Amino acid sequence: MPNAQCPMPHTQIRIYTQKEQGEEWLRRYRGCLPVFACVLGFTETGLIPGISAAGRTPEDRKYTACADAEFLYYGPEHKAQYPLPPLAAGASPVLISRAVFESLKIPVHLFNAGLPQPPAVPVIDLGGAPARCLSGGAAMEITTVHHLFEQGLLWGERLAANIQQGYLIVGECVVGGTTTALAILTGLGIEAAGKVNSSHPVCNHAQKWALVQAGLEKMMGSRVQGEINFQSPIPNPKSKIQNSVDPLQLVAAVGDPMQVVVAGMAIAASRSCGVMLAGGTQMLAVYALISAIAQAYTLSWRPEAVVVGTTRWVAEDPTGATVDLALSLGKGSLTQSGRTPPLLATHLSFADSRYPQLRAYEQGFVKEGMGAGAACIAAHLSQDWQQHQLLAAIEVQLERLSTAFH
Repeated sequence: MPNAQCPMPHTQIRIYTQKEQGEEWLRRYRGCLPVFACVLGFTETGLIPGISAAGRTPEDRKYTACADAEFLYYGPEHKAQYPLPPLAAGASPVLISRAVFESLKIPVHLFNAGLPQPPAVPVIDLGGAPARCLSGGAAMEITTVHHLFEQGLLWGERLAANIQQGYLIVGECVVGGTTTALAILTGLGIEAAGKVNSSHPVCNHAQKWALVQAGLEKMMGSRVQGEINFQSPIPNPKSKIQNSVDPLQLVAAVGDPMQVVVAGMAIAASRSCGVMLAGGTQMLAVYALISAIAQAYTLSWRPEAVVVGTTRWVAEDPTGATVDLALSLGKGSLTQSGRTPPLLATHLSFADSRYPQLRAYEQGFVKEGMGAGAACIAAHLSQDWQQHQLLAAIEVQLERLSTAFH
């Protein structure tokens, strides 16, 4: 692995990029408990056969976000309206998140940014809509994107206002989201092809890239024909961005509803507290989007307050290039020059788990989701949990789930 990785003393957290900034962030929030916000969204991209392993069939994948939200909120003994979907291998990463948040009593807020059906849990409905497949170059209405971004700003400010000493973790659940992430990164001028991750053990780069190329070509074709108005109602975008791709219009063309909500939340929350973007490729794309939006619309934010937190299965994925992608974020034509985030990862291992569903993570299945990596980082930071404590808590969740209704 690259020399940039650095184990924090006596912890299981590694820093892969921006080592000094990452160490300072960890020092600042050691001993602090976070608040967790999870933004649920949907893109019809996730229904394409083979695009994702987060649900065995396209029909299963329609309900993955609802199932994960229900498990995170109620736990394994609750008879779910939307049970966790069967996977080709592995187990939902929500088991990891639930184990930590339940044990440490971390507050959880669930947001519906745009799902095909309402989840069977208390959620904050942001008034969004599911995205169409990105390959059409018209994933969402621009009015929906602006509304979701404004909701993100509003809720980021609200959540941060109640955080005195801690930090905000913002996670996601969007099946197919690494493909929309690739589209956003590419549209922002970042060389991301072949670098993103997936829930498959070997990333389906060719399939993702074909969809992204189709979507971006259609977006640019519509723009040339004058079918899309790239002028934004948000005031004062810089003129050089007006003459290029508006980052919010890019989301409307090839993104998903989660991305712009999390971008708004992080921008607003960073002004007064720490923010951990919980995920891998998807949150690197959100970070790039934050940078582009802040530059386009002269919005203030504190980059030094924001880190990306994930699992080592993502950070060290041999079929992607996560570290290289993180280092590339400051090189995009529409992102702030040189702006790259600290990439942190829990060094949690399932190699010694007694459950084959968890050992499957070591073969590259699943990897991340529902804030799993960030949850483990929070447990390390606040309680100095080590490998054996995390593994035990996660296995208890799986054991309770397997015995709950048998």
